[in-house]
Amino acid sequence: MNISTPPSLQDALSPQHLDNPYLIYQRLRENDPVYWDNKTHAWIITGYEYAMMILRDARCSSQRSLLSLRSMSEQRLQQMAPVLSVLSRQMIFIDPPDHTRLRRLVNKAFTPARVEMMRAFIQQLVNQLLDTLQEKEHVEIVNDFAFPIPATVIAQLLGVPTNDQKQFATWTDAFGVLLDGSPHTEEEMMQALSLVADFLDYFRHLIAERRNAPQNDLIQALLVTEEQGEVLSEEEIIGNCLLLFAAGHGTTIYGISNGLFALLQHPDQLRAVQSDPSLMTAAVQELLRYESPVQVTSRQAREAFMLGNRQIAAGDRLIVHLGAVNHDPAQFQEPDQLDVRRFASRNLAFGHGIHFCLGSPLALLEIEIALTTLLTRFPKIQLTSQTPQWHPVLSFRHLVELPVNLQ
Repeated sequence: MNISTPPSLQDALSPQHLDNPYLIYQRLRENDPVYWDNKTHAWIITGYEYAMMILRDARCSSQRSLLSLRSMSEQRLQQMAPVLSVLSRQMIFIDPPDHTRLRRLVNKAFTPARVEMMRAFIQQLVNQLLDTLQEKEHVEIVNDFAFPIPATVIAQLLGVPTNDQKQFATWTDAFGVLLDGSPHTEEEMMQALSLVADFLDYFRHLIAERRNAPQNDLIQALLVTEEQGEVLSEEEIIGNCLLLFAAGHGTTIYGISNGLFALLQHPDQLRAVQSDPSLMTAAVQELLRYESPVQVTSRQAREAFMLGNRQIAAGDRLIVHLGAVNHDPAQFQEPDQLDVRRFASRNLAFGHGIHFCLGSPLALLEIEIALTTLLTRFPKIQLTSQTPQWHPVLSFRHLVELPVNLQ
């Protein structure tokens, strides 16, 4: 990349930067932490202070269109209007007062007590997976270990059959296409939306079953939750079931596999958590800061305002780069160094403000149990490849595969 070329977020997708995009993010930040990117037609926010401002500023709306839909014709968008209508009722795409009502009602169902009840189930699941893997000479962590954990846990929590997991993977991948911020053809988008429509129909069927035969699960809790006469509509339940499943599935897979890869690349940090497992709670926060599974979130300016010395115009798109923000030296000393003893709880891996990730306690619990148990049972675990491949997408940072030897 020519040093005179104006920097762009898109540069992080070039093959030479996929392994370490943080050099690009550093260049963006040094150029300007609030930077207009001509290629993405958006303000790129790479400074921690400015990110915090945007994520809690009511002038920055979450009612933004899915970036990937820009490749679609008006006719195709109209064709998929019923699907897009349901997706628009997801918490990540609405503002107060609707967001306040919806979040309050979902919180009444997705309680800390319900999450804590999953602890024994998660531990048993991880033990069973490792019992199976210990017989193998070579193990691929992403698919053999990281994938089944959140898929099974969220299925158990919501009350959906675990034998549909393979289909869930296809559906959540399709939903990810809508969010990943990468260029897609119109046909690819139509295929993704068609699969998401199937996913929504699946939850619609489960809701009908719960109305006829109530069960003790999260779907049932969402159906009956009420406050001062307010309830969730069926569209809101369906859309946010999909969101809870997809968000609780993909990002936790990436949290486990990215975190393990970071530890295996830093033997001193690996030894630290192995010799003192009590460090793992803090270590998980540091791992999420170091390789954030969710890299970007976006907002749209409701009105003109100043951000630092930059004039933001009404309608401008703002991309908060969580991965870059979590490497801002103004907030984290020596940010490109992994330090499991770092107090990194103020990282923005789960966002900030009213849209802070509702499922973060469950994700943290799963990642901590998975990594602690894996490293305790297999203290000699090591990489079989020092250069695994990263997926070339902007919104999520995750490995294609992570091959290891356990013994």
